[in-house]
Amino acid sequence: MKIAISSQGQELTSNVDSRFGRAPYFIIYDTESEKTDVVANEQNINARQGAGIQAARNVAAAHPDIVVAGNIGPKAFQVLSAAKIKAVLWADGTVSQAIELVRNNKLKATDGANVEGHWV
Repeated sequence: MKIAISSQGQELTSNVDSRFGRAPYFIIYDTESEKTDVVANEQNINARQGAGIQAARNVAAAHPDIVVAGNIGPKAFQVLSAAKIKAVLWADGTVSQAIELVRNNKLKATDGANVEGHWV
């Protein structure tokens, strides 16, 4: 399984970012190979609009099964759903904690966005 986590930094010890579209990085973790990739999201941090959509497209290109972020807007959620990627809302710790929670089925997928579009 591949997990994409919105992150404030590039390490597994980095905190999960509460934002999806404007998170500085996404950590992509493969539970089978235990390989980690980092996807920079700097082009969307200060975007006037469309940050969620573009971030969702960039993340979808890595083919994760699940995305973990503190908040996900409606357009980003729609892109993730169309790509058959589950979204989990959680930002109460580190990337490595998020990975373990997903591995142990402790986080539930959401059935929709939890913030309005253009939320910062």
